[in-house]
Amino acid sequence: MNIAVSPITQARPRSAAKTPLLEIARCARCSGRLHEAGNGLSCRSCAQAYPITDGIPQLFVPNEWGGGKLDVTNVVKDFYEETPFPNYDDLDSRESLHAKARLGIFARLLDEQMPDEAIVLEAGCGTGQLSNFLGMNWRRRVIGADLCMNSLRLAKGFRDRFAVVNADFVQMNLFRPPFPDESMDVVISNGVLHHTADPEGGFRAIAAKLKPGGYILIGLYNWLGRLPTLWQRRLIETFGDRMAVLDSRLRDKALNSGRWAAWFRDQYKHPHESKHSMDEVLRWFKDSNVEFVSSIPSIGDTEFDDEEPMFENHPPGTRLGRVSSELEMLISGGRDGGLFIMIGRKR
Repeated sequence: MNIAVSPITQARPRSAAKTPLLEIARCARCSGRLHEAGNGLSCRSCAQAYPITDGIPQLFVPNEWGGGKLDVTNVVKDFYEETPFPNYDDLDSRESLHAKARLGIFARLLDEQMPDEAIVLEAGCGTGQLSNFLGMNWRRRVIGADLCMNSLRLAKGFRDRFAVVNADFVQMNLFRPPFPDESMDVVISNGVLHHTADPEGGFRAIAAKLKPGGYILIGLYNWLGRLPTLWQRRLIETFGDRMAVLDSRLRDKALNSGRWAAWFRDQYKHPHESKHSMDEVLRWFKDSNVEFVSSIPSIGDTEFDDEEPMFENHPPGTRLGRVSSELEMLISGGRDGGLFIMIGRKR
């Protein structure tokens, strides 16, 4: 391996946010240190070998749950290998990705408000559009991780074409992240955990990687907000794909065919998903020593503002206030597929 040009070990300014990937990553099986070995990586402790394919370290090891516990990892992996989501069909420059990302309130506020010099893990990055967008800022270090190699190839292809040097991509199992505990300043997992067999277990696995004082952002399908999409899904299953016209996003004339197909399959053909409540995630936070900071949508009668300080403490409200916010998601038609985001800080 030519170490001088390796995306893992190439020279970067030495600061916490610029540490080479090889110094951050660990063996997913035993947490031992990794070193370069031939055309891949190897664990110094257990000798587990990890190939590097198309410049992407494959640090994935399978679950070893046993006891008949459901594991949908391979089912979900096969689904996204066929149709990576979202694709890059209408993105041909750093500027186009930057402009697209900033159209979304979440990505824009995240970029503007994230602490400086942060080491960021996006667990379940898909095609890496958010990781590449955040990695354009020299003040942070972003690692996008996913189990789907086709998605990661798209992510790294964009990274390489447009020199997004502060982003790296690895293949990993969300339940066995190949990083030390308490090594990340920010952990993001948006729209991922609800496609696993054990969303709470997945949350615990990635929350363990967060430093004290670090932030975790979790996006999940809401138990009420998701219902409009599920009703439409039932109509599509009953009357055929022509019923996709009920989805306002799929009626958008500006949507190219690739993005139309990716959104349609992700929302209406996915083989596995679950739904969750704000109260449930608050319990996850408590059990993992994470304090609630804020949410999208806001809890109670307060509207989420375009300039909302996402990393400043907000009250978690009452149970009635949280259900009221979830009912509003249902009444408004389940925008964005009924996704809600909870943000917490590790104590």
